[in-house]
Amino acid sequence: MTKNTQNETQSTSVTLVIGGNGKTGRRVAERLSRQGRTVRIGSRTAEPAFDWNRPDTWGPALQDVDRVYVTYYPDLAFPGAAEQIGAFSEAAVAAGARRLVLLSGRGEEAARLAESRLQASGADWTVVRASWFNQNFDESFFLEPVLAGEIALPVGDAVEAFVDADDIADVVVAALTDDRHIGRTYELSGPRLLGFAEVAAELSKATGREIAYVPVTDAEYRVALRENGLPEEFAELFTLISDGRNAHLVHGVEEVLGRPARDFADYVRDVAASGVWDV
Repeated sequence: MTKNTQNETQSTSVTLVIGGNGKTGRRVAERLSRQGRTVRIGSRTAEPAFDWNRPDTWGPALQDVDRVYVTYYPDLAFPGAAEQIGAFSEAAVAAGARRLVLLSGRGEEAARLAESRLQASGADWTVVRASWFNQNFDESFFLEPVLAGEIALPVGDAVEAFVDADDIADVVVAALTDDRHIGRTYELSGPRLLGFAEVAAELSKATGREIAYVPVTDAEYRVALRENGLPEEFAELFTLISDGRNAHLVHGVEEVLGRPARDFADYVRDVAASGVWDV
């Protein structure tokens, strides 16, 4: 393919980024745009809108699309997710979007069914498995606890290899744009294991104020979720940490990108400098 032909292909093809305003989706969309690729954001507020619970929105969102970054909210392990992933994947392939890259959960057995449904659609697929993001502490549900100075979770002394959303986005973009990743499953982690007491210590050091980790029981955490209007099923996601299934490092970042994964300490330093955690 000549350079001019390649540029023309990039400019005329469209990549649908489902959850394109989220932690990884936003980063994937930005990277693709910088490459000169046309990006369509898949969300309920986009035009055309995309809603997982409204299959009638899928067709318009898929028009002229040839590849899709597939993310699912709230989580692939939730009831009904696999069926929706399967139905959407079949619709995408039928519409001409054969290249599908799925963000899945590392260690989530319930997510494997969703992976299988996507793979069975006839798509040229890649699965990217990740677990807890660094950015959960500044862009998501851990932000308020960090600002309050207390992180209360039902995980005891268990450890997790937090992975950075920028690393995930770089892997996803590679998978969307390089055919060498078709038919591959990559598991991603950061470069070291951390308990939440260590996480709190890193945050305290970077922010210059005391941030404590407080272990709570599963029942206590479920009460807190109800009081804050959140689904109790979120508590079940913490078994991914508490039972130790992901308490080991994996090397998908290095395998795909040829560089080390970003360390949690580097993430904390950069976010602290941005002022997000200032009180």
